[in-house]
Parts: sequence; C-alpha cells; structure tokens
Amino acid sequence: MGLLSKKDSKLILDPLTDDNPVTIQVLGICSALAITAQLKPSIVMAISVIFVLGVGNVVISLMRNIIPSKIRIIVQLIVVATLVIIVDQVLKAFAYSLSKELSVFIGLIITNCIIMGRFEAFALGNGPWKSFLDGIGNALGYGVILIIVGFFRELFGSGTLFGLKVLGDSVEKTGLYALGYENNGFMVLPPMALIVVGIIIWVQRSRNKELIED
Repeated sequence: MGLLSKKDSKLILDPLTDDNPVTIQVLGICSALAITAQLKPSIVMAISVIFVLGVGNVVISLMRNIIPSKIRIIVQLIVVATLVIIVDQVLKAFAYSLSKELSVFIGLIITNCIIMGRFEAFALGNGPWKSFLDGIGNALGYGVILIIVGFFRELFGSGTLFGLKVLGDSVEKTGLYALGYENNGFMVLPPMALIVVGIIIWVQRSRNKELIED
C-alpha cells in the first residue's frame, strides 16, 4: 500500500486541477495581481503560503476540539499571524531585498481567503494528517497559478526570467530583439495578471466542460 490512499491523493491533486482555489474557487486573486510581475517573488510567495497553510491546518486541526466556536475566527487569525511573522522574519534574515520587494504582501497572507477558508471548511472538522494534505494541496494549487502568471508576465513584459535576459538584449538588439521583437509593457501592469488568470480559467474550462457553470 502506498503512503497515500486514493482519498488522500485527491486532497493534494484536486486543488492542482479541477478544484483550484484561484481559477475555480476564485480566491487569493489579490496577491496574483500584486506580486506576479516577476517570477522570483511569485515563487517566494507560493512557498510562504505552502508553509503557512500546511502548518496552520495542522495546528487548527490539533486544537479543533478545544477551540470555543464563538472565538474560532480569532484563534485562526492568531495562528496564521504567528506563522506569517515567522515567514517575514526568515525572509528579512536570509533574503532582505526580496523581503522589501514583497513588503506588505507577506503580511497580507493573514487575510488570504484560501487560508481562512481551509481552516474553517476543513481543518476544524478533520484530523491533522488529512488537514496537512489539504493545506499542502490548496497551497500548491495557489502557488502553481502564481508561478505560471509570474513566468509569462516577466518573460513577455521584461524579456527576463529570474532577472536574467532570456530573449536577448533589448538595448543592443540581440536575440529576438534583432528580429524586431519588443517587450510588452502592459504585461508588468497589475491588470494583466487578471487577464492571464482569465486565460488560464478559459483553457481549464475548455479542457473540462463540467467546470462551465450553467
């Protein structure tokens, strides 16, 4: 028998495809707009959310039988805020320039609808292991979309990936620029993130007609 049962596997795999928190549930859109102009911040934000949601789900699950229902939202906020502070301090210690670039958006993980939603909808009613898998699955689903959006926005908006020139030099007109290619400045603007997410949603629904609402 494998490490994961079929039901456990679905907790991780479903959010990556047909139950994606961004493209299907339409949650966590704000950070997708704000920090995906470059690939590196997108990856760091994805890793941060994986840590916060994975660990947070386990903590809430372990406490689920002792949390009074009237203050459960406050307890959830305290848990997620503590984890976000840990992430913020680690970034400041080991990646200070990236921490400054992400600035307030790391703190806004606290208000991410995906995290609070999984605490409320899953972790409060399931054991630690299933809650961990659910947290990792939904965070991966969120992270994949961020990375895809960040990849295309940086590539077509700046001609770079991770800050490295991959299409040539736009000043010296080498690579694709020698053929007349120009960077699309609109790609680095926040509205383009929404358009890229919209294209992903369209592709996803084109491949699976069951996702199309009546």
